[in-house]
Amino acid sequence: MTSVFHGLVAMNSLFAASAWCLARPTRLSAAAAAVASVGWLFFNGPIEGRVLVVFSPQHGITESDLLSVVGVAIAATGWWRWRRARDRASSSR
Repeated sequence: MTSVFHGLVAMNSLFAASAWCLARPTRLSAAAAAVASVGWLFFNGPIEGRVLVVFSPQHGITESDLLSVVGVAIAATGWWRWRRARDRASSSR
């Protein structure tokens, strides 16, 4: 069982990595956002919020699980922006 402290650390790392990826999209920032998004799924237990979809009495999708979806979308967008900028730089040479 994780503590509230671990959940808050995971949430802050997700926010920081996502902000970094949005501000400066690179491979590293996109990877950090993706890793933080996956990590959030494992440590969000104490601060999950309401259950939105129930799969079984012990499993479901909660409000805080949606932050992982947003984090992965930010990571994918950052990766795409980095690739597009790299391709433009290489084609202008």
